[in-house]
Amino acid sequence: MIYLGGEAEVRILDEVVIKRRISKRYRIKELDEEIRFKRTRTEAKIISAARKVGVATPIILDVEGDTIVMERIKGPTAKDCMNKDLCREIGKSLAKMHSANIIHGDVTPANIIVSKGKIYFVDFGLAYFDSDVEAKGVDLHVFIESLKALYDDWEELRNSFLDGYLEFGSREVVERVKEIELRGRYVRR
Repeated sequence: MIYLGGEAEVRILDEVVIKRRISKRYRIKELDEEIRFKRTRTEAKIISAARKVGVATPIILDVEGDTIVMERIKGPTAKDCMNKDLCREIGKSLAKMHSANIIHGDVTPANIIVSKGKIYFVDFGLAYFDSDVEAKGVDLHVFIESLKALYDDWEELRNSFLDGYLEFGSREVVERVKEIELRGRYVRR
């Protein structure tokens, strides 16, 4: 299968996934190449760093130029099998990432794969390192917003997610999520 996103082409083969960053015609060729190579190396580094702190991620098999070859994780996305226990585990794993100052940048149920009883975070294309409480709060907020968009019982799922997060994460980050929600453009009152 081949998926084409805004930044990359992803080929899913039987045992591996090949992610290649797409050249942008509007950029100067040398600059484009440098950006793609740097982002590819950074993504691979962040995936490995998350794994080192106990977050399940695909194993990086090779990084060359604008391409990452990684282990294929077989299983459904969290989007297709979401429940309170799964949300709690997602919260725990995200807190572990945050303890290493890893911001995923796109924490959604579609970017989490459930395989053999474990959850695997995938698609670190927007990930970066940051110790700021705001960045961590935004990561949580993105996940909560995706729950609102996808599930009728999103409030129960959110509560389980935040309970899991608080097992390893900071209460300050959870409080920041509340502030971020209040800053939202369409806040229900």
